[in-house]
Amino acid sequence: MTRRDEILERISEVVAIPSCAQKAAALLGDPDADFDELARIIEYDPGLTANLLKVVNASFFSGGTSAMRTSQEAIKRLGTTQVLQFVISTGVAPSFVRKIEGYDLSPTMHLQHSVTVALSAQELGTVLGLNPPDYTFTAGLLSGIGKTLLGAYVQVNAHPILDLAMEHGLSFDQAEDKILGINHAELGGLVLESWGLPKEITDVVRHHLRPDEFGQESLVLDLVHIGNVLAKMIGVGLGVDGLNYAPSHIVAERLKLTPEILDIVSANVVSSLDSLWDLFLECAEEACPI
Repeated sequence: MTRRDEILERISEVVAIPSCAQKAAALLGDPDADFDELARIIEYDPGLTANLLKVVNASFFSGGTSAMRTSQEAIKRLGTTQVLQFVISTGVAPSFVRKIEGYDLSPTMHLQHSVTVALSAQELGTVLGLNPPDYTFTAGLLSGIGKTLLGAYVQVNAHPILDLAMEHGLSFDQAEDKILGINHAELGGLVLESWGLPKEITDVVRHHLRPDEFGQESLVLDLVHIGNVLAKMIGVGLGVDGLNYAPSHIVAERLKLTPEILDIVSANVVSSLDSLWDLFLECAEEACPI
């Protein structure tokens, strides 16, 4: 069995692990809970969003209607507190991830980065006047979930990957392919696809690091690709892999990006992040010290 096969077999048994599951569970157990706050936690957490979309898009709930692409849509579809409790409880796994091993990322750091990618992708589309689809935020939020899965369930040591990348001038994901037989973006896309998430989202997650290999144009893929680059430039939630990724010049040209546009988007995202630090702190307080 190859290393790739071992990883896929191991991951096939995984459920999504939400960063703020404990906070959501506490709210659900409070009869006076503010469900606007619950919706906010779901919206800004990759694990909870994945669980919510996984369940709401199952045939039992979907009733054959079109797939839900955002947490807001999903909450409206479910509608009842009882079903919401079920959705969140599926994410409160016994093995709550306290650190993404190998990538040197705490749950809070990864949450910060995921939210920054999502905000950057969405804001970039707005600044460019492209009217990005609602699921742009969701796709950006879930784009790094493969790293969570590798760190939590495979316990990948990223340092040999980084050494190979530096030695041979590879991007980090290319070095992952050579050592693991798969990179975290492809793994994330495959897992989300197995959970029944819409293809529009799983394609973005799988190809967001290498959009040029997708074979067709996708506005959301382009926005999330650049959103990931901007998040790393802003410096939020960097792990051991840091800035060692290759941005696509084709995407930059297709979006007609300029330094001025990137500066505007970055400033707007940083401003938006200021209002979310309390959420990050709440998640950090619930996790045990690393």
